[in-house]
Amino acid sequence: MSDTSISPKPSGLPIEEIESAVIRFAGDSGDGIQLTGMQFTTTTAFAGNDLSTFPDYPAEIRAPVGTTAGVSGFQIQFSSRQVLTPGDAPDVFVAMNPAAMKANVKDVKKGGMIIVNKDTFNAANLKKAGYEDGKNPLEDGSLSDFRVIPVELGRLTRNALEGMGLSATETERCKNFFALGMMYWLYDRPMESTLKWIEAKFKKNPKFVEANHKALHAGNAYAETAEIFGHHYRVRKAPIKPGLYRNITGNEATALGFVAASSVSGLPLWLGSYPITPASDVLHELSKLKNFGVKSFQAEDEIAAIGSAIGAAFAGNLALTTTSGPGVALKTEAIGLAVMTELPVVILNVQRGGPSTGLPTKTEQADLFQALYGRNGECPVPVLAAATPGDCFTMAYEASRIAVKYMTPVFLLTDGYLANGSEPWLIPDAAALTKFGRTALPPTGEFKLYKRDPETMARPWPVPGTPGYEHRLGGIEKQDVTGNISYDPDNHERMVRLRAAKVNKIAQDIPPLEILGEKKGKVLVVGWGGTYGAITAGVQNLQKAGKSVSAVHLRHLNPLPPDLGDIMAGFEHVIVPELNMGQLLKVLRAKYLVPATGLNKIKGQPFKVSEIEAGVDAILPKLGKTEGGK
Repeated sequence: MSDTSISPKPSGLPIEEIESAVIRFAGDSGDGIQLTGMQFTTTTAFAGNDLSTFPDYPAEIRAPVGTTAGVSGFQIQFSSRQVLTPGDAPDVFVAMNPAAMKANVKDVKKGGMIIVNKDTFNAANLKKAGYEDGKNPLEDGSLSDFRVIPVELGRLTRNALEGMGLSATETERCKNFFALGMMYWLYDRPMESTLKWIEAKFKKNPKFVEANHKALHAGNAYAETAEIFGHHYRVRKAPIKPGLYRNITGNEATALGFVAASSVSGLPLWLGSYPITPASDVLHELSKLKNFGVKSFQAEDEIAAIGSAIGAAFAGNLALTTTSGPGVALKTEAIGLAVMTELPVVILNVQRGGPSTGLPTKTEQADLFQALYGRNGECPVPVLAAATPGDCFTMAYEASRIAVKYMTPVFLLTDGYLANGSEPWLIPDAAALTKFGRTALPPTGEFKLYKRDPETMARPWPVPGTPGYEHRLGGIEKQDVTGNISYDPDNHERMVRLRAAKVNKIAQDIPPLEILGEKKGKVLVVGWGGTYGAITAGVQNLQKAGKSVSAVHLRHLNPLPPDLGDIMAGFEHVIVPELNMGQLLKVLRAKYLVPATGLNKIKGQPFKVSEIEAGVDAILPKLGKTEGGK
């Protein structure tokens, strides 16, 4: 938090103007951490701040209460200026129990504030959290670098709800609203939106409405009257482009992108999906949108899910299947069938930590090779990647457009960080979206199933049952033009090369890359996917320090942007930050023979801005002087 000024409120309480703040809530899943974080986020969006969030879920569904394996976290950065990441280190950390403290305290900024639910720091909970010999961090001096504010959340909540006739469990569930009320006071946030949410959420149980209202008001009043903070903070509105905004997660934006593509193209949307973390929310969102003609099918397994999507594409639908890395492994053979039959199917892979079950609720970027190469035979598939939660809308739409225009399956890569994170999203003008749809069929007398459009190399897409356009499809190699089964070796090589050339044709639709910084210099940072925010913020900080650093971010990974090679040639060195062991790095080295190094992290957590800065700073001293550079 950066100080600007301190002035009294009309009540006489001092309020400090700050530019930005980073807050983290953490506790057991049963503490309502995600709900608390999302309510703070919604209120902050209404307040006009720019923001970015990072919900961090435990991997175990029913981890023992009070253990570090069951800790759920939610971090938000909000500001009066542009926000690109959820922040590196929390200014304020709200710890609901010892396990939350154990798992998160290492990330808190030195001198930062830790608000502790003191009631939970007993011998039994300390032992479950892994504190040796029952040592209490509130008493042993280990938190001396922080401003610790112990609060008896349980007792205070019970006092606030006394006489309401609630059970002990019901009362306990309200303590997150008490904590939220405190944070609303600390950051001068209004409570109206949360009060209305409580009324809507618990409208069938007036007693719960009253209890949560009381807890929220009590926490707010306690923060003001107990004088535990001394003063509070104000973050003014951020200057944003005029328009209609909503707070949106990556999975929500992805779902809306596919619905928009269906609406613009006039093609009914079919989703064949099997639930898997962290992609399931796309299925949940699309299942709510039947009024847009969406047909969502929850299949019995991943193979059935993509099989249904291929069948839907054959029948003339905009076809989609959603999954994560383990599901892609099961869909692989069917993806090859979609390549051979040249049907437009979008495969959404919301990446998570692997291999196998891996880290199912944590983020990673390690499925790029799987998307590029993970099929038998020469089986090219276009690969796209979203950069921010809001960008998931744009790239879902783009994946659909490419699939239909070029008659090919398309991979869209997001990740757990983007899928669950949120940001304010400017709702686009539907009229401005690029128009696309099924290409008109040739006259029946000229129809051949594999006679290609010379501009796109796409084959025709006749709906089965259309008179004069009868045809058959399958997984055996096709004869060029006619589509008949063929085992001719020369024809096979021709068809393999034609399918690859068609994917390469997509490069004609890729716009020039935007360069953040100078077009030539010492270091170029090349990123893809959810690393966008950390890379952009890090490079901007380095540029402000006078360092010769630029960046480009890739949304098209196969084919790569046509101007990428020339851009990289203008720099002495290329750094590729990835949440894997260097997959894009290997692609760039092989294709462009560039001097590039990787900046790699495989911890299930996104990059911090400071990690990007440190990675570039480690390279710069090793480079020679660049004309015009520093």
